Amino acid sequence: MSFAMFMTIGAASAGTVVTNAEAVPSYSQYQQAVTTSNQLKSQLAGVSTELQNKILELNDLTSNQIPAAQTAANTAQDTAQQAKDQATAAQERLNAAKADKTDLEKKIAQTGESYDDAKEAVAQLARDSFHGSNTSQVMDVVTNSKTTQQFVDSMQANVAVTRTEGQAADSAATTLNTSMNRKQRLESIEQEIATLKTQADQQSATAQKAVSEAQAKQAALQKLRDEGTTQRASLESQKSELTTAAAKQAADIVTIKSQIDSYNQQVAAAAAQASASSGGAQQVSSSSSSSSGSSSSSSASSGSSGSSSSSSSSSSSSSSSAASSGASGMSYSVPGSCGSTATYCYGHSTGRTSVGSGAYPTKQCTLWAYLRRTQLGLPVGSYMGNGGAWASTARSLGYLVNNTPHVGAIMVVAPGQRVTTWTANAAYGHVAIVERVNTDGTILISEGGTGFASFPTTEIVSSPSRFQYIQY
Repeated sequence: MSFAMFMTIGAASAGTVVTNAEAVPSYSQYQQAVTTSNQLKSQLAGVSTELQNKILELNDLTSNQIPAAQTAANTAQDTAQQAKDQATAAQERLNAAKADKTDLEKKIAQTGESYDDAKEAVAQLARDSFHGSNTSQVMDVVTNSKTTQQFVDSMQANVAVTRTEGQAADSAATTLNTSMNRKQRLESIEQEIATLKTQADQQSATAQKAVSEAQAKQAALQKLRDEGTTQRASLESQKSELTTAAAKQAADIVTIKSQIDSYNQQVAAAAAQASASSGGAQQVSSSSSSSSGSSSSSSASSGSSGSSSSSSSSSSSSSSSAASSGASGMSYSVPGSCGSTATYCYGHSTGRTSVGSGAYPTKQCTLWAYLRRTQLGLPVGSYMGNGGAWASTARSLGYLVNNTPHVGAIMVVAPGQRVTTWTANAAYGHVAIVERVNTDGTILISEGGTGFASFPTTEIVSSPSRFQYIQY
């Protein structure tokens, strides 16, 4: 109900009704959604109703509907896997009972259905014992028996011994009576098979239903993502109609959020393909999206600039560590808990002002770092300087800065420092966001920059300890 209220508030003035997401958000999520919607609407003042609708719809799709659908798909997938495991276990129990029946039928054909396997096993044990030197001890101490018959009768009541020849009817024989003859045991097994057959059929039907539901949830998620791609393309084609800086920034943020979801899915698909090729999945830390695995995504173009029109000092900083390379001080998770306008978070000033991201030039690395950190709920300042100066600026504000990559951290590249196949601008340096820490020691980063083919782009970086990382 609260989410429906938000959609009414968020789109009423535009006259648009947006489809509700499946999951019901918490009250705090609802409040954040309302706040975000109101902020967007205020930034879009003066924009045509049609264009406002596109931006609000794409934002809701990316921020609410797709995450909710992703959660539903993940839950359905887990349920399906559990159902399949239970169905497999039920079938294995059925197969074991059938094997017991086959073995027992062979014995009946050989020595008859009235043969008492348990008594014979104990008698054989008694006979074997009489050939040993400890017969008296076995009969006297263990069973307090004075004759062979007493020994047999006493030991036959011992479940541990009767199991020796009772394995052919394992669960059925011990469930009813370990001293049953073969005819009784066969009947018991047949009853057990009938019960197990019913259970196996039920588990199989449950598993099939769960798999179908999981596939439907995944299809619904993909439909939303396809819709997001279409809406993003439509919005891109109309961005030129936006005349104010606030409206352009709002459209950029919404578009970037959609792009992040899109490219992270490409990473996930590449990871799944790589895992299938190698025969095993790689477990890695993930960003706020649902992607998993490692991937080599688009390579960077050389000459990417990290310039900024910031009014703060543009002095560069070296990439040497100014703090421990350990990650013991990292207590946050992604997404973080800093609000989109927080000026104070994690015990220090964030450096954020009312200017927001306005101090950073379009498509530059500094703009992307600001937007992505804001999206992740992590602190970031409005006047951090050129890319290479971010580490020193952050340290002066009280941020934790070290040489250990962490999901969501800002990777700072010193001016002229080599990144992958390219080198950061000798005057400005570069910043990027750590999207993933791979098990092979590499990291996946997202970054902006006019030298890249798209904004943002991603690439895999080796030897990440070469760089400084702004944590929180």
